[in-house]
Amino acid sequence: MKFDSFAIVDWSGGNDTGPRPRKDAIWLGLVQDGYELQPQYIRNRIEAEQVLSALIEQELNANRRLLIGFDFPFGFPAGFARELTGKDDPFAVWEWLEKHLEDAPKTNNRFDLAGQINALFPGIGPFWFNGLSREIDQLPRKDIRNGHGMPEKRAAEAMTKGAFTCWQMGGAGAVGGQVLTGLPILSRLRRAFSDQIAIWPFEPLTKPVAIVEIWPSLINPVVKDAEAKDELRDAAQVRLMARAVSCLSTTDMKAMLDVVAPEEGWIMGLGHEDKLIAAASELRPPPLRDDCFALPAGVDWTPVDEALAMLEQRLRCVVGQETVPLTDAQDRILAQDVIAKRSNPPNANTAVDGYGFAFDSLNKSAQTLPLVEGRAAAGAPFAETVPVGYAVRILTGSILPNGVDTVILQEDVNASATHIAFNSGIKRGANTREAGEDVKAGDLALQKGRRITPADLALCAATGSSELSVFETLRVAVLSTGDELVEPGTPTGDGQIYDANRSMLLSLIKRFGYSSVDLGIIRDDEAALKQALDQGAQQADLILTSGGASSGDEDHVSTLLNAKGAMTEWRVAMKPGRPLALAVWDGVPVFGLPGNPVAALACTLVFARPAMRALAGEGWQSPQAYNLPAGFSKSKKPGRREYLRARVRDGSVEVFHSEGSGRISGLSWAEGLVELPDGAVRIKPGDLVRYIPFGNF
Repeated sequence: MKFDSFAIVDWSGGNDTGPRPRKDAIWLGLVQDGYELQPQYIRNRIEAEQVLSALIEQELNANRRLLIGFDFPFGFPAGFARELTGKDDPFAVWEWLEKHLEDAPKTNNRFDLAGQINALFPGIGPFWFNGLSREIDQLPRKDIRNGHGMPEKRAAEAMTKGAFTCWQMGGAGAVGGQVLTGLPILSRLRRAFSDQIAIWPFEPLTKPVAIVEIWPSLINPVVKDAEAKDELRDAAQVRLMARAVSCLSTTDMKAMLDVVAPEEGWIMGLGHEDKLIAAASELRPPPLRDDCFALPAGVDWTPVDEALAMLEQRLRCVVGQETVPLTDAQDRILAQDVIAKRSNPPNANTAVDGYGFAFDSLNKSAQTLPLVEGRAAAGAPFAETVPVGYAVRILTGSILPNGVDTVILQEDVNASATHIAFNSGIKRGANTREAGEDVKAGDLALQKGRRITPADLALCAATGSSELSVFETLRVAVLSTGDELVEPGTPTGDGQIYDANRSMLLSLIKRFGYSSVDLGIIRDDEAALKQALDQGAQQADLILTSGGASSGDEDHVSTLLNAKGAMTEWRVAMKPGRPLALAVWDGVPVFGLPGNPVAALACTLVFARPAMRALAGEGWQSPQAYNLPAGFSKSKKPGRREYLRARVRDGSVEVFHSEGSGRISGLSWAEGLVELPDGAVRIKPGDLVRYIPFGNF
């Protein structure tokens, strides 16, 4: 009965809800090996199945026992399973629904499926509330059911205050839609991890992963308190329920799971609400308030590779998809694989101007062949068969006529109006291209996540695509903070400087191929900063801030993000760079960069750039580096990875004369970075060093 990690899922039978966290969507609450993580928003069921599969694999690989709770019934009222499948077996219902449900991010057939099931019952079947505009046979819009013979509720719902019947398909409390879309996924998970998963209360919990039915409304008083503090209800209830089950004593857990309900299933914790509420109210150190950027307790300085690995693990694509014509697709990111609709070339053809014939027409000596009348040209193929022993005039790109498998170059031939003569030695198939020798119809032409080049467009056009499915362009908002900053070119007062970071970051975003949102300079005022972050969360998929991200008196970025309960400072072991603030503001990731331009650029290239790729749908990519001889000397202490402003001259790498973080001129001078390892190193001229050109980021 003892578990290490606890996940709670708030399910939805509706359509894809988009990239912004919102209510009535799928939410995942997780307490992982004692650490409470921020709720995870999941936009659709397809993504949810992938997230849950990955979570199960992760916990199994870590040798941790996992309990996953879902907020929909695992069974129907007694008698339904036999009427539908001929067996009193809830898993037979799961498998039947898996076979018949058609589900995609933006559509599914749950209402039609409910009507199909109703048709199997006498009278007016048990399911009701058609939520679609079109009429569905056998699925009434109102509750006019009668004569179907099914109980209205399971035993669990009958004793649960406020529980809805599983027969309702639409409207508030549409449990039926959740069941019809949720059970097929549970069926697939059960089959995929057949030796590792047990389903409660139908199976003994002797396997590493337990899947249970649970209802977050059992802890409604605690959830309401969280709502009063402006937390989204769906997010609050999965977070608090995950906390509740993780805090239960072994005795209380055993009592809640000591249930016999072999057909209908049961709600874990029903009748024990007081214990769940008390457990949900308990705070156990260390509470991790951060979202995807949370660090394990006790972590101090984080090596660069570990920080990058955590980002790679936790970030995923946040942008939608759209279809665009080829002419608008350059530099966009493919959202779907491109499959060749047509072979390239579509037919066997000639690569040269010359004469075509059957290789079997030739002998080992000099050859003379008569010509057939006519010729083969690109777009005007020769319609007849060329007999063995004859040749035909053929031009580059022409389809090979029937009877032709070899072409001789016209420069190797003496020709008259009726014959050609040439020497022996040509090989079978010479100067011809096979159909599909480049790409065959059905082949993978381009892979999802690729940034489209002009050459890619040629390939797509040649293989029959006129439009492509691409990700919407990532939107990145940029703001600078500080009373000391003014716009370049405006008068400056005492202690004021020009804002150098924003111009640099906005330009980088454009160079990366994304859309930028300029939020300007924000004074050291929390209200103004909150307004700017709210605007950024509405208009962008990622926010970059510079300055104010440390923990000083005027560091309002960190103060405000901490107040929202969604910030952490990664004390990354790198130079240049101060602590890198990572946060989530209204569901949008925030990178709090150092105010120093040199450190801001280094942190952007090393951390924000690969994160942008992941968020934009390109997948995680590391920049290509080159090992080149050093044109400098350097002695480095252990403890931090260092990035030196550098460029290549005469085959070796030279570095900027000063490592001072305030030397902005060094950024302009440099063409890339030299990356020095975490440990101690002594570099002499001629030693190989790792050089990354700016363009490779």
